[in-house]
Amino acid sequence: MMFKKILIANRGEIACRVIRTAKKMGIATVAVYSDADARSPHVELADEAVHLGPPPAAESYLLADKIIQAAKDTGADAIHPGYGFLSERESFAKACAEADIAFIGPPAGAIAAMGDKIESKKLAREAGVNTVPGSEGAIDTTEDALKWANDIGYPVMMKASAGGGGKGMRLAWNDTDVKEGFEATKREGLASFGDDRVFIEKFIEQPRHIEIQVLGDKQGNIVYLHERECSIQRRHQKVVEEAPSPFVSPEMRKKMGEQAVALAKAVDYHSAGTVELIVSGADTTGEGFYFLEMNTRLQVEHPVTEYITHVDLVEQMIRVAAGESLPFTQDEIPMDGWAMESRVYAEDPYRGFLPSIGRLTRYDPPAAGKRQAPFVTGDEDGSENVRVDDGVAEGGEVSMFYDPMIAKLITYGDTRIEAIDRMVDALGRFEIKGLGHNIDFLSALMQHERFRSGEITTNFIAEEYPDGFQGAPASEELLQRLAAIAGFVATAHADRNLLIDGQLGAKQQPPAEWQVRIGDDFYDVAMSENEVAVNGEPTGLSMAYAPGDRMVEAEFGDDCIVVSIEPTRAGFRLNTLGASHDLRVLPAHAAQHAQHMIDKVPPDTSKLLLCPMPGLLVSLHVAEGDAVEPGQPLATVEAMKMENILRAEKSGTIAKINAGEGDSLAVDEVILELE
Repeated sequence: MMFKKILIANRGEIACRVIRTAKKMGIATVAVYSDADARSPHVELADEAVHLGPPPAAESYLLADKIIQAAKDTGADAIHPGYGFLSERESFAKACAEADIAFIGPPAGAIAAMGDKIESKKLAREAGVNTVPGSEGAIDTTEDALKWANDIGYPVMMKASAGGGGKGMRLAWNDTDVKEGFEATKREGLASFGDDRVFIEKFIEQPRHIEIQVLGDKQGNIVYLHERECSIQRRHQKVVEEAPSPFVSPEMRKKMGEQAVALAKAVDYHSAGTVELIVSGADTTGEGFYFLEMNTRLQVEHPVTEYITHVDLVEQMIRVAAGESLPFTQDEIPMDGWAMESRVYAEDPYRGFLPSIGRLTRYDPPAAGKRQAPFVTGDEDGSENVRVDDGVAEGGEVSMFYDPMIAKLITYGDTRIEAIDRMVDALGRFEIKGLGHNIDFLSALMQHERFRSGEITTNFIAEEYPDGFQGAPASEELLQRLAAIAGFVATAHADRNLLIDGQLGAKQQPPAEWQVRIGDDFYDVAMSENEVAVNGEPTGLSMAYAPGDRMVEAEFGDDCIVVSIEPTRAGFRLNTLGASHDLRVLPAHAAQHAQHMIDKVPPDTSKLLLCPMPGLLVSLHVAEGDAVEPGQPLATVEAMKMENILRAEKSGTIAKINAGEGDSLAVDEVILELE
């Protein structure tokens, strides 16, 4: 019998995702929220909402007893946990059963078996799944970790047994890395998952991260819904996902899928789940894949699977929990087209991807996007080919208490390149103001030739951006086009000024010629009635713009680029195709007499250790008077549940310490001074 009311024990975009599918099925919904989320979209979207407590998850979203009581009080007969928080807690699944409330997820036994990475690896091996060489159980001390690491052979990965989402993981290339990272891995595991057990396994170099989506019912039917490629990662956190993988062959897909199903059957699995695999990019036999872990929940990246299989995974989870059988067999699952997902994070790629918090003073996702569409419908106008999964709204706040993901942007195409190009266009139309975000970086990734070729590994970002991200490179052709746009926009502003009464002096016609400066380069832009020319060459520019417009579509013959426009004191800041460009725009006659601005010398901060992000000072590794060398750890700051070790950039002596362990620090707050 189908449920009448579902409580969603989560927040943000996944709560909205579940609520929308439940509404589509005619099922009432209950949201839960902390103080920080009182006005969040998931609260507004649900039929009812129950307050849990203060912002910290340990005082709100992790309170299993309070959530179950909320379900009882509102008459909810089922709970969907989303992902994160309580979704993979065996105790929560058991508590739901004891309260006679359906848990929309796998059985508690499967959660326990797969939630322990050490035990799950043993089970996988017994089920005939390929496994990575590693420690047989939990490692207690740094000395034991060093022994295992040397026995396995570097590089190795230290992992929290209950970890996930990139947290509780440290890569070690040598003994020093183990000594510095082992205890930090234990602390992250304890802080994020309540479990400080750590194991070590061989790190596969040049690896690809492939995962298999499985779905099972309570009647014993289990299928796999093909694979997802999740190799584009930063610090083990997924950034871009796609389905299918450009690397996996039909033969490899079948082997992976069958092993994933075998593992699921070994633990009597039902509901949606994901078997994560690490794949050697150099393998040509189809056998070079190894079991990493099984996530006994819905994955963040599930939309790309929904697009290519036409299956609403949330709906199937609900139906399975209600006792229904799967409506299809393995042979009936299609694999149509290509889907791409970009995670839009609150982080600043121009400052080393440091977390960013604050209020969304402007939030406008791509207009073509349809929020939470369950899968592609094949609309001729292509409106279903762009999807936005989010749980924020303009005026809302991204806080330090939760994951920094703002939204997921998903695009679909008949081919991989079509899906990628559609993503570039959609990212260009995504407006976010008020805090740092990674949209430029995502766009640059999509345009990168190596990414477009499909020759990717989990090392892609580290290899292609070793010195950080400074914006996507711009060709000379693009710069000339931006100069033409700037001249067009400047002319429009000058035209508007003619309509303003009360100006001093006689009104003059807008200049017909402009000088545009981009960096150290100058461009002469000439305006005529039918053409915009740059350096004497016609550009073929066609666009519509009125002062105040934030975004325009600029056509150059058959090419069209989306450009956001922000006025500055000296001209305009134009953002397009993964980078912002500051353009100084002056009438040609005035440019001849303009004085060059003298660059200000920035203050010397080389003797200061500044906090690079808002966070908690977990530990200080030095004291006043200590001598330090380059690379030596000075302090550890925790932000967004991740520990960040701050190191000395040069030799010196600690002159003064300005902060203490346990202090909450702001961006650029001085932690210590060197002499």
